[in-house]
Amino acid sequence: MAQSTPFIPLKPIPIKDRISMIFIWYGRIDVKDGAFVVIDEVKGERKHIPVGSVACLMLEPGTRISHAAVKLAAMTGTLLIWVGEAGVRLYSAGQPGGARSDKLLYQAKLALDEDLRLKVVRKMFEMRFGEPAPERRSVNQLRGIEGARVRKTYELLAKQYGVKWQGRRYDPKDWEAGDVINRCLSSATSCLYGVSEAAILAAGYAPAIGFIHSGKPLSFVYDVADIFKFETVVPVAFKIAAKHPANSDREVRIACRDVFRSSKLLKKIIPSIEEMLSAGGIEPPPPPEDAQPPAIPEPESIGDEGHRSG
Repeated sequence: MAQSTPFIPLKPIPIKDRISMIFIWYGRIDVKDGAFVVIDEVKGERKHIPVGSVACLMLEPGTRISHAAVKLAAMTGTLLIWVGEAGVRLYSAGQPGGARSDKLLYQAKLALDEDLRLKVVRKMFEMRFGEPAPERRSVNQLRGIEGARVRKTYELLAKQYGVKWQGRRYDPKDWEAGDVINRCLSSATSCLYGVSEAAILAAGYAPAIGFIHSGKPLSFVYDVADIFKFETVVPVAFKIAAKHPANSDREVRIACRDVFRSSKLLKKIIPSIEEMLSAGGIEPPPPPEDAQPPAIPEPESIGDEGHRSG
């Protein structure tokens, strides 16, 4: 009688070692023979997706996903994000592993105390612009200074790449109404928001509790993404727009994926989150004794907190 193979528990890969994101459209996602696959029901083709080595999967219109596939994504710590066409609208997101209550309390305390919040915002400003924030400025004043610098940076990039620039304008309800550069920027930033949200959730924090941004479901995602935006995806968007490609969305996604890899972005996000929050100068609360353990316990030595067991 053949001896049965012992069960080997899944070992989630740290966020820093993963592929950034994969977009999926017009297919049925399922688990076949233990593998995560996308099935083209018209052509009868299967495409295997290395789900455990991807930070997030962007599911576009025309996509269906089975319960088994959602379960496998959760077990391997891969974030599922349901987006609109071209990825410019986010409808919903799964949360594999769940947020940590101790991290949420720490984040909320920093955001609710105006003095602590200002310290975090000043650190974000310094990380983004490479210089200390001006003294004796409020959060609103720093937000205004930041906005002016961002507008100037857009203008400089437009001149650098020879792109006509009339300001950041787009209507998510009418995608085709925007000009090429605004469509490229929207596609590029949506890629960055996806991997930023995956990292935030992986580290146990809440996407909605922001510091510069507030009042939106992804406020903290925007805060974190802004730290890296102008060194990664914004130049990519201007470079692609200058070429006037027939399929700008696809070109932008491929270029963003490449720049995420070359810049080692996924290795930077979680340490940067910890750095900006530590500027508040308070110690995170210890996890309660009865805290819910991770679905797949991992040894302490596996790596950073991006494997959802931190």
